[in-house]
Order: sequence, then C-alpha cells, then structure tokens
Amino acid sequence: MLKTQLESVSKISLTTDMWRSSHQVVEYMVITGHFIDGGWNLHKRVLSFVKVPAPRREIDVADAIYKCLKTWGIENKVFSVSVDNASYNDSCLRCLKDNLSLSGKLILGGSLFHVRCCAHILNLLVQDGLSKIKDTIFNVRESVKYINHNDGRLKAFCDVVEQKGLRERKLIIDCPTRWNSTFKMLSTALKFKIAFASYKEREPHYDFAPSLEEWDKVEKVCKLLEVFDRATHVISGSEYPTANLYLAEVWKVKEILDKMDEDEDLFMREMASPMKVKFDKYWGECNLLMAIASVLDPRCKFHMVRICFPKIYKSQEVADENIKKVRSSLDDLYDEYVALSLAEASAAAADLNSNNQPSSQANVAVVKIGFDEIMSIIQENEAISPIKSELQEYLDEGIYILNTTSFSALDWWRNKSMKYKILSKMVADILAIPISTVASESTFSVGGRVIDEFRSRLSEESVEALICGGDWFRHKYNVTKNSKNLRMLAAVARVLIVSSFHFLHHPYQPAAAAAPFQPSLGGGFPPLFSINRHTPPQHLDLNVSLHLAVAAYPNVSPSP
Repeated sequence: MLKTQLESVSKISLTTDMWRSSHQVVEYMVITGHFIDGGWNLHKRVLSFVKVPAPRREIDVADAIYKCLKTWGIENKVFSVSVDNASYNDSCLRCLKDNLSLSGKLILGGSLFHVRCCAHILNLLVQDGLSKIKDTIFNVRESVKYINHNDGRLKAFCDVVEQKGLRERKLIIDCPTRWNSTFKMLSTALKFKIAFASYKEREPHYDFAPSLEEWDKVEKVCKLLEVFDRATHVISGSEYPTANLYLAEVWKVKEILDKMDEDEDLFMREMASPMKVKFDKYWGECNLLMAIASVLDPRCKFHMVRICFPKIYKSQEVADENIKKVRSSLDDLYDEYVALSLAEASAAAADLNSNNQPSSQANVAVVKIGFDEIMSIIQENEAISPIKSELQEYLDEGIYILNTTSFSALDWWRNKSMKYKILSKMVADILAIPISTVASESTFSVGGRVIDEFRSRLSEESVEALICGGDWFRHKYNVTKNSKNLRMLAAVARVLIVSSFHFLHHPYQPAAAAAPFQPSLGGGFPPLFSINRHTPPQHLDLNVSLHLAVAAYPNVSPSP
C-alpha cells in the first residue's frame, strides 16, 4: 500500500537522523518520507531504519540513503532532505545531491534540497545564550538535586512550601543538553523561590540557594525562553505543514534578540551577543524555503516577506535585494512546474496515440510526424498566451481573511486545486517539506523500546522490520496514542507476547488454546499470523510475534 502511495506522488521530502542504541552499542539511521497525497492529506512514513557501520563516513551515509531511495523507487522524486547541523551532514548531502543529479534534475537547481533543522538551530542559539548565566543555572540545578536526593530533605522542603501557601508540589530536574528541559526546570523552580530561601535557614548543609539577583535573572531568562519554546513547538509539528510558518517564527526570534541587545541589564546583552552571531550564521543569508512557503500561504503572500525581511537582514538594501531574489526564484520554480506539466501531458498524449494507432498505418504515421511538427509551430505562433499565469493571478488576488481562529493551508489549496492546477502541485510539494527533524527523532523513542534489554540481540533486519512495520501499522489502522484501537490492541499484544514466550520455551506442552492462535482484532483488523503449539521452536520467529506488540503498544514489556 505504501509502495502504491509513493508511486502516485510527484515529489517526496525526507528527514533523517542518527541514533546510538545503548543495548547494542550500534548506531542506526532513520529515514522518514513526507508527502501530500491526491486528497491533500499530509503523510509521514518511516522508510528505513538501518545500521550504520563504524566508523561512520559521510559517503557511507549518503550511500545508505540512496539505497533506500532506490529500493522504494523514489530516487527521481526527492525534493528536499532535512537534517540537523552536524558537520558530516553537509558532506553527506553534497554526495547524495551529486548522485541524485545524475539520475534526474533537482528542483530549482537543488537550492531547496538541503534543509537545516530549525529546531536544532534554535537549540544552538539558546545554548550559547545560557552559557553566559551557567553559574545561576548551576545553583538552581544543584538545589533541585539536593532537595530530591532523599525523602527527608524532600519532606522538609514540602513543609516549607505548605507554610508559604504555595500550590506547586514538584521540582523538575533538567537534561543539560536540552534547553527546553532547562527552561522547564527554571520556570518551575521560580515558583518556589521564596521556599528556597526559607529552606536554607532550616538546612545548614544546603549551599546552593540562588540569591535574589540570580532569581531576577531566572525570571527574565524564563520570559525569553518562553518565546523560543513556543517557536519550537510550532515548527516541530509533523501532522501539519510547518514550512509556511517558518519565516514568522524566525522574525519573532530576531525581534527578541534585538530587544535583548538593548536591555538595561548587562547579562541580557551578554546573552544576546553570541545568540545573534549564531542567528546570522544560519539565517543571515536569504533562506528561499521559508520565504517561498510563506508567499504560498494565502493569508500572507508577499506581505509576510516584506514585513519580516527588513527585521531579519541588516539593511533595507539587503532586504530589498533578497525580496527580488525570492520573487525571481518563485517565478523560476513555477516555470519548472509548468514545463513538467507540459512534459507529462505530451507523454500521456503520445501513449494514447501509440495505443490507438493500428499497426497497418505505421507508414502514414511517419508522414504525419512532420506535418504535426509544422502544425505545432503554426499553432504556437498564432496562439494568444494567457494574460496572467496561475502564479501571477494568485499573487494579484487579495489575501485570505480568516473568519475563524483555525486555518488549514491544505484545505484551502485543496478547494482551489481546480483553479490553480499547476500552482497547486507546486504548493503541495513545498508544504510537505518539514523544517525540523523531529519526525525522525521521535522514531528513536520507539527504537529504545524495541531494542531494550529483552531484545538486545535482534538482528538489524528484525529491528528495521519492527520499527518500519510498527509505523506503517499505526498509520494503516489509525492507531493513535489515545485511540480506542490502541487500548484494544494493548490487550492483544500482552496475550500475544506471553503466548509467544510460552511456545518458545514449552513448544510441546498443551497451551490454553489448542487451536492455532489467531487473534481476532475486530473493527476491520484481519488476523495477522498463526502460532501453533506443534510449531517447532526453530521455526517460530519471536520477532514476528513481537511485531504487533511493538507496533500497536510500544510500552508493553515482553517479560512473561
């Protein structure tokens, strides 16, 4: 079914990332495909989950991605690849880009091919800023660790909290490499700031209480990080298009950095300096993707670009130059889709003529070829070109005014697809581009449950089958985190796992069900496979029996 879907789409965008399994001490790479189908539904599917041999080399990663594309038959359909900002990814995508250019032409000369993960860029920005107040963060972190160290300290702190009439009841420790968890730790600790001071008076060995000056820093930093947290949440979505939302979030970040640079507090200005350097490194040059995608949002068109570019770039002159670059690239992109559409129409007409032409008229056909060519030239010269292209007509129309708070760009373009037949195809490919690698990173949370201590010896083929199969299974049957199907399949998964272990270790002992084990899933779910008590253990593939369990309910433990 997925193979059929991929055959029907014109372009597909990819995200890819690396993950090291702690139980196998092996590095895996996941490749996720993103595309919009004929019904204007956005899809993401795990296409590959493969082992990357050590030492990891850029050419090996590029070859693994290309092999995946060849396997699925989509090497000529790749629009873009979104990766994080690791240095090896630059070399890897250059190799991949060269390989793909040999088999087909990349859209817009490949200028939209390499997409840097926006969430990763924001992480680098914030980490550089937080490094300027690392001592303050250290005191808050050590305070949380100290209080959570044992029940006695925690109870004493809770007593103080109760005396102060605070509603909060829990402190959160962060993961230092993830700024959003540091933000949660700081924002939560800030609610307890009066409790920390009182706790210090009762606990003589507690030496990490932040000062009032440090709490003021924490308060200002939390207001700053709240903006970054909202931006990360918006751009990290994978169930809705994010490319058209990209520019507005970058503009908001730049606005905040400019305000920090003029702040009265020295520490805020010191934080802003390295963050602005990082901003200019990644967004200092014109980013065509975020600009073109925002123009193709009917609520914005070129208004968004004209508002945001003067703020993002250093001077009005540079902003105007970049706006012209966006318009020129947009025209070139549309022209490419027009050419592709004409080529497809010509190919379809040629196929129709070849199918309808009798073999006895082969000689007549040869004569007609020359005549048809002359007629094409005459019609071309006489034909009156349309006054406006679809792109120009779209841009000349007014922006879409919202009547409600909710808006779906996909729904809008689906309703306009008959009016803008060529432009809508271009829009579908642009809106399918993910601007973060979160979709691929989320696969690793499932990978950690698949390759746990119970399944650390799974072969790489079995791991890939479990990860990919689980992803396809959930999408095929619409199994979501809170769905009724998930609760039903969880029960089936538990029975399945216990039965699998029983047949593995006691293949000839009577089981509860003497007949072949065929779980009836109901709701249109077909039986998946049979396990028989007479099945020899060497023929019983436990990996297959765990497939459903991991796919439908990844948190189920395989321990019988």
